[in-house]
Amino acid sequence: MTIPSFLRDLSRVLRRRRRLLAGLAAAAAVYLGLTSLAPAPPPTVPVLAADRDLPGGVVPDALRTIRLPVDAVPSGALTPGADLSKRVLSGPIRAGEPLTDVRFLGPPLVPAGLVAYPFRIDDSDIGALLRVGDRLDLYTGTSTATDSAGLAASSVRVIALPKSMSTGALIVVGVPRSIAARLAQATTNSRISVALTPDTS
Repeated sequence: MTIPSFLRDLSRVLRRRRRLLAGLAAAAAVYLGLTSLAPAPPPTVPVLAADRDLPGGVVPDALRTIRLPVDAVPSGALTPGADLSKRVLSGPIRAGEPLTDVRFLGPPLVPAGLVAYPFRIDDSDIGALLRVGDRLDLYTGTSTATDSAGLAASSVRVIALPKSMSTGALIVVGVPRSIAARLAQATTNSRISVALTPDTS
C-alpha cells in the first residue's frame, strides 16, 4: 500500500519536531499541575469606599465599590445599596478609604437633645481650620474696649461646615435649646468668636 506523499511529509515534520512537542507537552503538564495545587483566592466582600478625597460635613457624593478579603473588612463597613443621601461625614476621608458607620454624624445630623445653631464669623481663615467634630468655646464681645468678651457656650461640637468659606465662615454647632436662645440674644449686639478646646468626651 502506497502512503500518500503528504502523509510522509507530515511524518517527517513530526519526527523533526518531536523534542519540541515533547517539551511543550511537559510544560503544559507542569502548568496544569501547579494550577490544580494553587490555593483558591480568598473570598471577598464588596464595600463602599471614597472615590476621591472628601471633606467633612458633607454628604458623600463620590463613592465606588471595592472588594476586600473577609478578614480585612473593617467593623461597620457600609455595603453597596446603603442609603447615604441624608448622611453627613463627621470628618475628612481619603480616596479609597472604606466607609464605616462611625464616619458619619447621624442619623440624625443633630444629636438627641440638641438643636443645630448656625452662626457666622468674619474670618474665613479661622473657619478653614475647623473640622466637623471639633469642640469650640464661643465668646461674645462688643466693639468697646472697656467690655471684655463673655463666654456664651462651652465645648460645643461642630456638626456641619459649608463647602466654601469665601464670604466668611458659617459654622453649625449642636447646642441645647437654652444655649441657642442665649446665643441668639447675644448676637443681636455682638459678634461671636471661637476658640478650639480639647475634646474630653
